[in-house]
Amino acid sequence: MTGLLKDIGLSHDLAVLIAKTIGVFVVGAFGLLWTLLGIWLERKWAGRFQDRIGPNRVGPFGLIQTVADTIKILLKEDIMKQGIDRWVFNLAPILSVVAVILIWAVVPFSPAWIGTDLNIGVLYLLAVGAFGTVAVIMAGWGSNNKYALLAAFRAVAQLVSYEVPMVLALLVPVLLSGSMSTQEIVRQQHIWYVFAVPLTVLIFLISSQAETGRGPFDLLEAESELVSGFHIEYSGMKFGMFYVAEFLHAFTAGVLTAILFLGGWRGPFAEDVPVLGFFYLMIKGLFVYWVLVWVRMTLPRVRIDHLLDFNWKFLVPVGLVNLLVVAFVWKLIPDTDQINSAGDALVPTLALLLVNVAMILVIGALLAERGRRERARIQARVAGTDLPAEVVAGAGD
Repeated sequence: MTGLLKDIGLSHDLAVLIAKTIGVFVVGAFGLLWTLLGIWLERKWAGRFQDRIGPNRVGPFGLIQTVADTIKILLKEDIMKQGIDRWVFNLAPILSVVAVILIWAVVPFSPAWIGTDLNIGVLYLLAVGAFGTVAVIMAGWGSNNKYALLAAFRAVAQLVSYEVPMVLALLVPVLLSGSMSTQEIVRQQHIWYVFAVPLTVLIFLISSQAETGRGPFDLLEAESELVSGFHIEYSGMKFGMFYVAEFLHAFTAGVLTAILFLGGWRGPFAEDVPVLGFFYLMIKGLFVYWVLVWVRMTLPRVRIDHLLDFNWKFLVPVGLVNLLVVAFVWKLIPDTDQINSAGDALVPTLALLLVNVAMILVIGALLAERGRRERARIQARVAGTDLPAEVVAGAGD
């Protein structure tokens, strides 16, 4: 693009500026337009998972249902209650969308297509991703509603908590590739990292699901407990922007998983035909997104105390141990800085896979032992009462 603009007589600086502006517009438009398709797709998947019919009336196969919903939400009244902090209240939904779109600036769509190849790309992902947490607390604080504020506090506790295991998981591909550049991480995956560190991928997926606030971690809303959550006072397109941010963030989590662990744009002839790399990335990202939707539509919502216990007492320790073990094994393997092909990466991949399988087996054995002790405790309590075991277990929680 820059070369074409320079050929028509523009200066280098002006050509770069115009090219980057067009790139920002294209990436932002892609993310927002994807949401129209993504919402329809998720509704269709949800219908299949839950044995019901998805959208099938508005347009062929219900394809225009999302467009109809968008028009409806645009026409809804924008209600502004008394006592709100107007600047904070109105900026929150905008920031929630911007936080997700900014992530796409460092997404390598192909060997040649990337917004900005930062050498600190992973750090950038963490930094701009935190804007979403700021948007949640702004929405709760600016709403002048006690339920919205309580929901925001609880949501921030969840989001901040699950950023810890996510960071620990992100450090693993950085360690294996020797770079924080997302493009370089993709290039170094001569064998996909998912085959070397499956436990890390699992930690990252669980953390991503909690970060997006989707089932079974959909406690950011929890309408049965907090009257719809932190965005209770929002209506019209302001509420719609939170909705867009959630769906786009879920798909973005799938794309990031594909980049960090599934080889990103890598595939047959991707180096020669950049368009193929784009399709490879989208297919991998859609597959991960489908898995996350499957989890969302299958598992029931967990309680907030269980959610935080799971993070701090299980996921964070597992993430720390996983990182230390992977780093130790990687240090023991010779010539890891000279991996230039799948053949060079075969031995390190097998070594890390064996270690990961061993860790998974140990974690499974520990969880099984804990389950046996818990059942024995409940049975002992049942022996001294006439109440069913399920009631005693619930009282113990």
